[in-house]
Amino acid sequence: MKAHYLLLTILLFGSVLVTNAQEASDKAQAPSELEQISATLLDYIEGTANGEPDRIKRAFHEDLNLYTVHDDTIRARSGQKYIGYFKEGEKNNRPGRIISIDYENDAAMAKVEIDMPSRKRLYTDYFLLLKVKDHWKIVHKSYTYRDYPSVTLEKKEAIKEK
Repeated sequence: MKAHYLLLTILLFGSVLVTNAQEASDKAQAPSELEQISATLLDYIEGTANGEPDRIKRAFHEDLNLYTVHDDTIRARSGQKYIGYFKEGEKNNRPGRIISIDYENDAAMAKVEIDMPSRKRLYTDYFLLLKVKDHWKIVHKSYTYRDYPSVTLEKKEAIKEK
């Protein structure tokens, strides 16, 4: 009887060790929250730059709206309409980069810059993201831009003289 208890104890202890080792292995392989949020932001950045509407759809929540200020008035646009501007395989010269990410539990905010040389503008996007069913989704985008500094003929001459 003691042998049975000893065998049972050894089996239970062994299964606990195997379970704990498997959980540790799963955690080591799972991407961190920052990596997951970054992946969502890169779906947006690279999807818009490379003409990949499916990646943009993957990043955006279906009810997302985009907001900006134009002529001192708030302008809103649906995310679905925005996605429609991007055609499969049609690349756009709009390199982007993630500036910052902050998150707590299942909510995050991020700042991204998108350089648009054709418009001579640097856009700044502010995103709110939520994690739903183990996936981070952009649920809100507010954006603004600043024009490239203009270089006048006088400034060019001053630069040459230095």
